[in-house]
Amino acid sequence: MSDKGMALLAQGALHKMQVDTGDPVQYRLVVGEKQIPLNPLLGKPIRLDYSGVINCTHCGRKTNKSFNQGYCYPCFRALPQCDRCIMSPELCHLAAGTCRDAEWGETHCQQDHIVYLANSSGVKVGITRQVPTRWIDQGAVQALPIFRVATRMQSGLLEAVIREHASDRTNWRAMLKGQVAELDLKAERDRLIALCQPGIRELQSQFGLQAIQQLDADELAFNYPVLNFPAKVSTHNLDKQPQVSGVLQGIKGQYLILDSGVINVRKFTAYQVEFFA
Repeated sequence: MSDKGMALLAQGALHKMQVDTGDPVQYRLVVGEKQIPLNPLLGKPIRLDYSGVINCTHCGRKTNKSFNQGYCYPCFRALPQCDRCIMSPELCHLAAGTCRDAEWGETHCQQDHIVYLANSSGVKVGITRQVPTRWIDQGAVQALPIFRVATRMQSGLLEAVIREHASDRTNWRAMLKGQVAELDLKAERDRLIALCQPGIRELQSQFGLQAIQQLDADELAFNYPVLNFPAKVSTHNLDKQPQVSGVLQGIKGQYLILDSGVINVRKFTAYQVEFFA
């Protein structure tokens, strides 16, 4: 692709894309202090140049490798947001007094969480406090809150019960191909709750009915700015290919879909880049 007519729009650390709900979802690429609207760039050539430098998103030190999407190794080992219970919330150990940062834990974990069903590549269960951003970041086309739960640990325990009968994973390749059939999420909710009733009752008995409340919420639907879905998904990796370019065909989840392949922007958080369009 020719770079003729392309201009440098931003340089600095790459961050996860920011979104605004709409039809379609509105995306902004965050590079350094700038946020560049991406929807107007659909059908146009763009380019990312990686300088080879990564600065930890927490402490700013230079690191040869990014851990947990943007952290240096010392921060990865020390910060509560990098602890194993972030990926497995049922392992939250704040109540045991062993949280890496109890104040952080109180702020982030001792808060209401939503247990939900979403459809990004088929029905999946998950938990979040970030509504509806979490679902958009996953590329979900449908989402349905099913429980409001008092703490992160309790929501993780409930998710684990439902996970016996529903996946908690997204097939990201199917999601990016647009091969996602519409589901009746309310019917899926009713089916799963019936199957999981013994486990749900046990948790409600342990923590109280007010801690684990079933919701009768409306389903949300999301439409993404995509001109063309890829027939075959090939990925760009800035560690192996420091310059990524192509015509922007779409944005879904945290992926840029180019005619040359796809790139997971969030994966390269804290990478120092230049963005051209």
